[in-house]
Amino acid sequence: MKESSFLNACYRKPTAHIPVWYMRQAGRCLPEYRKLKETHDILTLCRTPELAAEVSLMPIRRFGVDAAILFADIMLPLIAMGVDLDIVEKIGPVIKNPIRTAADVAKMRDIDAPRDMAYLRETIEIVRKALDSEEFSKIAPIPLIGFSGAPFTLASYLIEGGPSREFSKVKRVMYEEPALWHALMEKLTKNVIVYMKFQAESGVQALQLFDSWVGCLSRADYIEYVLPYSKEIFAALKGTRIPRIHFATNTAAFLVEFASVDCEVVGIDWRMPLGEARKIIGPDKAIQGNLDPVILLSNVDLIKEKTDQILAELGSTKGFIFNLGHGVLPDTPYEHLIALTDYIHTK
Repeated sequence: MKESSFLNACYRKPTAHIPVWYMRQAGRCLPEYRKLKETHDILTLCRTPELAAEVSLMPIRRFGVDAAILFADIMLPLIAMGVDLDIVEKIGPVIKNPIRTAADVAKMRDIDAPRDMAYLRETIEIVRKALDSEEFSKIAPIPLIGFSGAPFTLASYLIEGGPSREFSKVKRVMYEEPALWHALMEKLTKNVIVYMKFQAESGVQALQLFDSWVGCLSRADYIEYVLPYSKEIFAALKGTRIPRIHFATNTAAFLVEFASVDCEVVGIDWRMPLGEARKIIGPDKAIQGNLDPVILLSNVDLIKEKTDQILAELGSTKGFIFNLGHGVLPDTPYEHLIALTDYIHTK
């Protein structure tokens, strides 16, 4: 059997071609996914193994990417912790009772993964069985990526009560109520570790920690309020013996620290040239990124031009995984993702 280009790139080994996958590739811009959304809300899709597996496999069939990512939502561990929330279409997660006191943190229970996440294990088993079947494996092995939202990103929803631009409530808690902040981060860190280890035990072959909103912080605040918890998570995941990816947006101000965690791959958004990022990260970790998702709304010629610029800036493609700088936008023409994947595979 051929080796996985994605897994080899994670470990900076030779690859047959540049591997590619896309954040939020599972559904979103695909007509078959939108058809499912007509009759199922997002949480129902995530917690119904047959449907979640179907969506996880859609981009493999459509785009020919080199890795699948588990169709799930970063709110799932919070639901398992007893948080009352809903995911509102075109708004995002809405927390019914935002965190305000230490008592609110204490009320959040710890995840009992075999009980609370049985549906997730079943989804992983269905996807892995499908990926190991002749339909997919006859070309090359397609590994499955698991993931979690990072403690800061989860805390931002819990404190703000939903999506935010200013993160003013989060920062106020950090600055004015540090004991509350650290109690919340400790509880989230403990449960993110449980959640991600459970995914690894259930069969995912790589793990990505998304800290999507941490770029709102200064370097000093990141070091004090976030970095210790990220380091704790990646240290705990070392024993899984699968690649670990650390991704966030807007990390240029503290990329040295962000990349200092014990991981195999560092994800970069579109704001920083990959060549510059690689100099900061160093030669011992793979790098993932970083096309601006908005470029995919344009035409194929421009997409190829921008891709060539990224590759030229990067130089050596050893230990490189092509991806977007954030998730696929819903109105992206899926044909553009097919064209981009095919183009990357010629490199």
